[in-house]
Amino acid sequence: MKYKKTFLIILISMILFFYNIAFCFDQEVFLQDFLWDKVSNLSVSQRPKIILVLGGGGARGFAHIGVLKALREANVHIDMIIGTSMGALVGALYCAGIPIEKIEDIGEKTKWEDISNMNYISLFKMLVSEKLLSTEKLEKYVRNNIGDLQFFQLDIPFACVATDITTGEKIIFKEGNVAIAARASATIPGVCAPVEYAQRYLVDGGLVENIPVSVAKLFNPDVIITVAVSADITKNPFNNVFSTLFQAIYIQGQKTDEMNLSMSDVVVKPRVNDISAVNLNRASECIEAGFIAGKESISKIKEVIIKKTYEKNLQ
Repeated sequence: MKYKKTFLIILISMILFFYNIAFCFDQEVFLQDFLWDKVSNLSVSQRPKIILVLGGGGARGFAHIGVLKALREANVHIDMIIGTSMGALVGALYCAGIPIEKIEDIGEKTKWEDISNMNYISLFKMLVSEKLLSTEKLEKYVRNNIGDLQFFQLDIPFACVATDITTGEKIIFKEGNVAIAARASATIPGVCAPVEYAQRYLVDGGLVENIPVSVAKLFNPDVIITVAVSADITKNPFNNVFSTLFQAIYIQGQKTDEMNLSMSDVVVKPRVNDISAVNLNRASECIEAGFIAGKESISKIKEVIIKKTYEKNLQ
């Protein structure tokens, strides 16, 4: 009887302990949801300026689509998007007002032959005659989806990063033709011919800033949400021209990436480490990984935005 009574006391104590933990947690969630409802309905002038940074990563960049889907579901209003390479392509589509479901469909159907003249014949010519591949198809692909838009015509402000291959300068596109800018930002150096624009020769922005947080800083944000889809370089295969070039770009930009991530308020990291930058056929996996990572980050994102809103309105 004594042992039964002791067991009962312990059992009740454990139930109360876990109930209190659950109750506190529910209170916290309830409070955040209550505050978020108020914050998300404020006017633009009362809300903090939120910039979303979408990094480069080849096929892994399809994860950006999933993150955008999660942010939209959570009613997180994005005031501007800054992108590099695949981040620029996804960002351009989203800022042009293309529905996220259509962007997802576009991503899942995209093949190399849709965005470049890559085939066995052109690859052979490249090796024999040193004639680089063209990304004219990529520009046309973007135009076919968003039209011939200029930056000022976009639904959401947008900027993207390219590299001047002649001088090594970082080129920030924030005006002009969106399709040309996105193409330049995603033109793989050493494989694809540079994009000639305004007397410059431009290639992938990943050479100078693969995760363009410092560029986002130029636009005076209150909150920076960064999506990083960089792979673990120690696990990257480099058994062909493309994967070796991507590996070289990632190694060069690793230190800059670390510094940029440290300047972000929230970093979303989709689990796409095992996917090669050239695996466009794994777009669905990347999108799903992005959606999961986005959902997991929503509570932190709301917390930061609520805090920044409070600080902004105290000033």
